[in-house]
Amino acid sequence: MLSHELSANQIKEKIIKREITAQEIVEELFEWINLKEPLIKAYLCLDKEGALLKAKEVDKKLDNGEKVGLLAGVPVALKDNICTVGIKTTCASKILENFIPPYDAFVVKRIKEEDAIIIGKANLDEFAMGSSNENSAFHITRNPWNTDCIPGGSGGGPAAAVTADMAFMALGSDTGGSVRQPSAFCGNVGCKPTYGRVSRYGLVAFASSLDQIGSVTKDVYDAALLLQVVSGHDGFDSTSATVGVPDYLSDINNVDGNLRIGVPKEFFGEGLNSEVGSAVMNALEIYKRNGAELVDLSLPHCGYAVATYYIIATAEASSNLARYDGVRYGHRSQLSEDNIIDMYSRVRAEGFGSEVKRRILFGNYVLSAGFYEAYYLKASKVRNLIKNDFEDAFKKVDCIISPTCPTPAFRIGEKITDPLQMYLSDIYTIPANLVGIPGISIPCGFTNTGLPIGMQILGKHFDEGKILKVAKLFENETDFHLKKPNLIEPEPKKGIDI
Repeated sequence: MLSHELSANQIKEKIIKREITAQEIVEELFEWINLKEPLIKAYLCLDKEGALLKAKEVDKKLDNGEKVGLLAGVPVALKDNICTVGIKTTCASKILENFIPPYDAFVVKRIKEEDAIIIGKANLDEFAMGSSNENSAFHITRNPWNTDCIPGGSGGGPAAAVTADMAFMALGSDTGGSVRQPSAFCGNVGCKPTYGRVSRYGLVAFASSLDQIGSVTKDVYDAALLLQVVSGHDGFDSTSATVGVPDYLSDINNVDGNLRIGVPKEFFGEGLNSEVGSAVMNALEIYKRNGAELVDLSLPHCGYAVATYYIIATAEASSNLARYDGVRYGHRSQLSEDNIIDMYSRVRAEGFGSEVKRRILFGNYVLSAGFYEAYYLKASKVRNLIKNDFEDAFKKVDCIISPTCPTPAFRIGEKITDPLQMYLSDIYTIPANLVGIPGISIPCGFTNTGLPIGMQILGKHFDEGKILKVAKLFENETDFHLKKPNLIEPEPKKGIDI
């Protein structure tokens, strides 16, 4: 096995044991990226010079017998809506095409302190608004398992990079499933922590009450490792929780007591692809053979989750995106205007893509006079009903298991003209964001055509340790996470602009 095919923890151990240097890892990784990036297009920006400098720093520490961090020498990709000092952060939008932040996000500061090596910024749907990665202003990322298919969204770039071994792990954001859904489509592990577990400082805001920074990794242990590094209170984020961070790594292979797994009937009904449903049911049988009790559940208000989400998320997005006016930073129209209103209008018309404009318009509508009570206020009440459903469920079970997505990855262009069908891709991931609970997607099978299938595990607030253990139990019994795609060129298609 080549070095870039190893997990993050495996490569860290090799570096610490001096079986290979961090510099050698970075050089080998960039050679691989040069070969495969033209096919996958996972990145918007690469920083080989900075990566080599950090690698040399890690190697020097080890040569001098100094203590190194938990991510010593591990190359990490960042979704390009996480601020990085000195490196462009574009949010895959023309309006921020040349924006270079003056500071690092909290999570970037943390991984640097633990000696991770940042190799680049990965592609996404513009401002994290999308479920397929087709809304990027710059290019479409392809799924490494089938390059005619989407990698998922909005974090398709980080997921594709990890799957194609062009990064050992990645950080992204999850507002309605943007870590878990692409992880399911690309066959890796996507972990969304509890809202408040990880600081959002330096994450470019989409919907502030829903956004949470999460991870994409090759296995569950790496997910626990990265969560260990980035968790904790941050005074720069008013929503950052002041709760202690447990040790996620020491006891990850031991599930405490008799495991009770909730199986919600609403997540196994109409619209679920038969192969996806079968794979998840087979996975539940593995848990059952390992002593778990399966408990049938109902989450009756989850049927309203998508509608609720797209009212709350767009309302918050329209507020957050109001700051992009072309005056203080970002894109500025080169055409002269007679007044400031026309200037703002032209900047935003030129800078924002169609999906972002759609959500701004929708968000302004549901917040407007005469409609606020009918839409936003009602959605907030339904959000509480969904939260109550989960609170009642967790009185009976330790965790909830469902498919991550209703279908496997679909073809590029298949749903781009049908926003409603696109939005339904996140029907199973959205509730966790509305409620604020942690969730993890792990690979649990493949379709007959070789596309990965993801299984989602949801837990109580701040019970990431439990869902990591439940995920690890399944991973220990299977080898789905070890499968690798055969990266080949796609056949040219007529009639679809990709």
